[in-house]
Amino acid sequence: MKKLFISTIALVLTLTLAGCGSDTKNKEDNTGAASGSVTKIVVGTGTQFPNVCFIDENGKLTGFDVELVREIDKRLADYEFDIQTLEFTNLLLSLETKKIDLIAHEMEKNPEREEKYLFNKEPYAHWRNKIVVAKNNDSVQSLDDLKGKKVLTTATSAQSTILENYNKANNNAIEIVYQNGGANDTISQISSGRVDATLAADFTLSLIDPKKELKTVGSALSEADILFMFRKDDPEQQKLSDAVDEAIKELKADGTLAKLSSEWLGNDFTSEEK
Repeated sequence: MKKLFISTIALVLTLTLAGCGSDTKNKEDNTGAASGSVTKIVVGTGTQFPNVCFIDENGKLTGFDVELVREIDKRLADYEFDIQTLEFTNLLLSLETKKIDLIAHEMEKNPEREEKYLFNKEPYAHWRNKIVVAKNNDSVQSLDDLKGKKVLTTATSAQSTILENYNKANNNAIEIVYQNGGANDTISQISSGRVDATLAADFTLSLIDPKKELKTVGSALSEADILFMFRKDDPEQQKLSDAVDEAIKELKADGTLAKLSSEWLGNDFTSEEK
């Protein structure tokens, strides 16, 4: 009877331990599947770039760059994108300090930025920067014509770099006025004469100036591919950048990228040919 009692206890303990072992393994397997398969990526964008990244009348964040990020997210099973909005001037610092992992804000690739940041290789748009003035201004055709005049720009933008480089070579001949305002502020400052000009990408004028109060003049000051930005010298960021490239290639091949550009920007601005 004693042997039977001991055997019964031993059997119960064996079954209990086997059950615990099974539960533990299943929990570990489930945890691994949940945490190891998907990497959360914080994407930084803005809210004051009409049709690119903006809040619509329903309070929804949308636009070309925003919807492109959402399309890329659908195609990258290993990643989950969380889109966060910031002031444009805070995007670069937020990337450096790891508050965000990717910038989506029509970021132009130029030598100054390339020294500090990683860009993906597959462009999703192509810019031609031009001078923008009031529609009745016929005195400006080049940067030289802006000497002694006020030119509006946004700090850390590619357009501000063009102006700053010109001033370095020309004894600060242009008075650069930095702003944080949106498109409406740009239009009012130029049309009212508070500033004489700004610089902008070729496709943006129709987006920010529906009443046609402004115009572009002269030849392109620069041309550049538009890409996403990541932290440099970071293997995980490089892996993400490569994955984004593959997704963009798919979006180009199936026509989705051109469709998004036409829908939001009014034309296909996704390649150098236009």
